[in-house]
Amino acid sequence: MKLKTLEELKQVADVRPPLERDRMSKQKRLERWAEVLELAPQRELCSLYETEYTAQRRRYALRADNSPLTVAFHDPVLRAEGLQGDGYWDAINFFELSDDDLHCIVCSCHHGRTMRPKEVARRVCAAARRTARKSFVQRLIPVWT
Repeated sequence: MKLKTLEELKQVADVRPPLERDRMSKQKRLERWAEVLELAPQRELCSLYETEYTAQRRRYALRADNSPLTVAFHDPVLRAEGLQGDGYWDAINFFELSDDDLHCIVCSCHHGRTMRPKEVARRVCAAARRTARKSFVQRLIPVWT
């Protein structure tokens, strides 16, 4: 195989930029995370230790090997959508979760030191359902101007 530069390829082919595609919605990103978690139901995941008692600056830097956040980050679809890492802040930012929601999903006070993916997926799905309900209600409320 011979490697060619982009300029050389343009001489023999019609080279176009990749098509823009719609980004996944918050609900779809959460549903994807739940699906990925359920792929290995017997796996033991690590929780994040007492996130509610950790100062915000430190909490946002929290991460743990083999956590539900690591599972999300290892998924190529979520990374292609823009997931930057497997830390607490990465999850809040990418999944558009509140501190309270993420705390409920990954904190040791809800799960102990380890957790089963199925239980975490159930909590992620609950957050996705809340998102869907909130979105539905917002569409129903008339805009008064």
